This record gives sequence, structure tokens and C-alpha cells, in this order.
Amino acid sequence: MKVVMLNCSPHKNGCTYTALSIIAEELKNQGVDSEIIWLGNGPVRGCIGCGGCRKSGKDRCIFGDDGVADIAEKLKEADGYVFGAAVHYASPNGAALAALDRIFYSAGKHLQFKPAASVVSARRAGTTASYDVLNKYMGINNMLIVPSTYWNMVHGYTPEDVMKDREGVSIMRAIGSNMAWLLKLLASAKGTELERPVIIPKEMTNFIR
Repeated sequence: MKVVMLNCSPHKNGCTYTALSIIAEELKNQGVDSEIIWLGNGPVRGCIGCGGCRKSGKDRCIFGDDGVADIAEKLKEADGYVFGAAVHYASPNGAALAALDRIFYSAGKHLQFKPAASVVSARRAGTTASYDVLNKYMGINNMLIVPSTYWNMVHGYTPEDVMKDREGVSIMRAIGSNMAWLLKLLASAKGTELERPVIIPKEMTNFIR
């Protein structure tokens, strides 16, 4: 079992990374492997809904020059996910949202029915708004949202500050523990009728007649 965590902060080893590292440590304590992937701080192209990823039959975004397509490939093979972002103007930054738009559009079907959590870090505020934005990706994609003891956030201006946020640290540890529990439950259901739910086909409607 492996959990892939995507650090969408422009700072590779900052507060968001620190939060993800706490989750990784708890996963390790419970026998689950993990990997933290950094989105980077370069330009990221937004999804234009061209459908090229689906037409190719590979579910791979055709805009592969910024690393997002390669990240999506790694996510396809994972058993669970954590998406982490820092707060910028009460929302994850533009690069994070552009990357997630493309990942879920091109490779979303490979992430379905797997457990995932979102994590946000901030100096002070904007966390709940950013948390809601990240959770919407999972909520629209048949994913199991991993719970914790409070909203998934840490506070601090530096990594050292985050480690002093004792409640935030405990929330991250709970995410790791609950993620490990869900992964083990899902593994025990493999090969049985409980492995996946009954699939309800999606129907799309238009409000304009």
C-alpha cells in the first residue's frame, strides 16, 4: 500500500511540506509507504477541456511540458492520496488549481473509490475556504474523504511554527492513522462484492432548454 502526497505549495520544504511529513511519519508507523511529490514553482498550464487526454486513450494530459502529466501518472498507481496547499488570498494558489484541474480531468477515473485527504497551511486565515476548494475535487470524483479530528489545517509562518501548533500536528497524525485504517479495510475487501460500490451511471443535464 502506498499513499502519494502532492505538495502544491511553491515552497518545497515549507509549512505544507512539514504538514505532509507528519502524515507520512504516522503512515510509516502503521506500515504504509508514502511519497511526497512537489509540484514545483514554475508555470503550470490550466486545463482547457480539449479532451486530448481522453481521445488519446492514455488518460494523459497532452500538455506535458510542466510535469503535471508525469505527476498524474504516479497518482494513477497509488492507493491513497493527500493534496496539500498553502493559502494564497483565501485559496490555494493558481498553479495548484491548474494542476488539479488537469489531473482530475485526465486521470480522475484512476483515482475513484480511493481514500484521499486535503491539507492546507496558513500563517493565520483563509484555511477553511482553501480546504473547501480542495475537497471539491474529491467530492466530484467518487473518492473516500479521510476524516480527522478537526478541519485539516496547520498554522505557522515557518516549519518550526507548524511543529509548535500542537493541535495541527495532532490533526495531521489523525489523518495518517485514519488513512492507514481505510487502506487496510479496502485491502481486506479485495476480491469480494465489497471491493467497489454499485456504479451509478452519471447523467448530465442542461439548465438551458
